[in-house]
Amino acid sequence: MFKRNPSKQSKIDTLIGPKTRINGDVIFAGGFHLDGYINGNVKSEAGAHAVLSVSEQGCVEGSVAVPSIILNGVVKGDIEAGDRVELGPKAKVHGNVHYAVIETAIGAQINGKLIHRAVPAREAVPKPKD
Repeated sequence: MFKRNPSKQSKIDTLIGPKTRINGDVIFAGGFHLDGYINGNVKSEAGAHAVLSVSEQGCVEGSVAVPSIILNGVVKGDIEAGDRVELGPKAKVHGNVHYAVIETAIGAQINGKLIHRAVPAREAVPKPKD
């Protein structure tokens, strides 16, 4: 994919190979790396720290709802990232991207809206009282 800090790399619990095609929704926890094709929605289990990684060969035709996504392939649907979106140079998104933090490489394509999500209230810094 693209350059990443080794300390930021997550453990891969699930790997879908390039010759694998899934028709249906996928729900996962942990690290999920996709080299294949999914025709359905992809989301992580509620409350789980999960990372979806889609390689140049990978494609999702459906919506994605995860805390973090590292995309260098194609998503044909909306992305709902509770935490972070990383778009590599070959990333293509045909849909809206909801994010808290986004990192975009030169060459990434987004055909939709970028919608910033405010930091949740529990993480926000309280305003000083006057």
